[in-house]
Amino acid sequence: MHTGENEQGLRKILDMTRLISIVLLGIHFYNYCYLAFQMWQLTAPVTDRLLGNIYHTGLFNNFHKSKLVALGLLIISLLGAKGRKDLKVNYKRPFSYIAAGLLIYYFSYLLLFLELKIETSAILYMSVTLVGFIFILTGGTLLSRVIQLKLSNQDIFNKENETFPQEERLIRNEYSINLPALYNIKGKTRKSWINIINPFRALLVLGSPGSGKSYFVIRRVITQHIAKGFTMFVYDFKFDDLSRIAYNTYLKLKTSYPVAPEFYVINFDDLSRSHRCNPLGQASMVDITDANDFLCRHAYHVHCILFFPDGNYDLSKIIANGKRFIAYEIVRRLEQKGCNNILMQLKEGVSEKQPGKGTTSQSV
Repeated sequence: MHTGENEQGLRKILDMTRLISIVLLGIHFYNYCYLAFQMWQLTAPVTDRLLGNIYHTGLFNNFHKSKLVALGLLIISLLGAKGRKDLKVNYKRPFSYIAAGLLIYYFSYLLLFLELKIETSAILYMSVTLVGFIFILTGGTLLSRVIQLKLSNQDIFNKENETFPQEERLIRNEYSINLPALYNIKGKTRKSWINIINPFRALLVLGSPGSGKSYFVIRRVITQHIAKGFTMFVYDFKFDDLSRIAYNTYLKLKTSYPVAPEFYVINFDDLSRSHRCNPLGQASMVDITDANDFLCRHAYHVHCILFFPDGNYDLSKIIANGKRFIAYEIVRRLEQKGCNNILMQLKEGVSEKQPGKGTTSQSV
């Protein structure tokens, strides 16, 4: 896989190869210009022993052998060289540098045959050889740049350089949402995963109508969280798209839970396709807390619209009768369940003046 870490590692290897070629060329200079280094007092017993060990490897059996090995390492380091794109660069310029560099690099040994001082011959030989080495390095870098430009010339919108490595590992936990995806890098289509490790922090899905928000994201959120045992409240704006997904997943997985789950639908547009609940049912009235919660909440949140065609009805009387009916029904069901302690608490909550008013619903 082409990742940033791999490319950095490869670049370090190429840099190390280039450094080794330079060090090897320096050892070549030290070996064949040893008398000059000795006159400059740049020799030491440690370097001499090291040079002797290298000499036994056969690297210096021939004058040109060490130079050719250094040149080979330099060429290897140039294979992955990258630089800025330059549309004006062509093959002529890099080949000119390489040809001149090879001639100077290889034939520089002829300078050692000139009748000059040892120090002068050594300096001249090393300088000319380094110039040829630099020419080869420059030409190889330009040639690699031209080759890459020619290979990527079809990418006129620069999409290739805008790609980047993405997560290909599947990272799961008890809350995660994992979305499979595809991405393109280096001209290849690879599989990846979008791992939402902690969806409870926030999950925002944006997209134009028909872009696939429900199909790609919301559908997998529903199926994966139902599979992990979560209770879900699904608001299906396009009923019954998401409801079908949730219900089919429920049918598929309901036998795999320790306690069998249940599926309910609340549909205010079509009551024939909706479940119902009775807030006054015996199952929901267990103790005084349930009764108190019901009275407090429904007193403020239950609303109705009344319409009287002839106008001869007393609205206050109708509302009072409705409240009285609810109170009687609560008392009746508490009596059926034998909740005398709750009835006594309700009775204690009635003030002394209220029974005198004949308010049976309050005094019980």
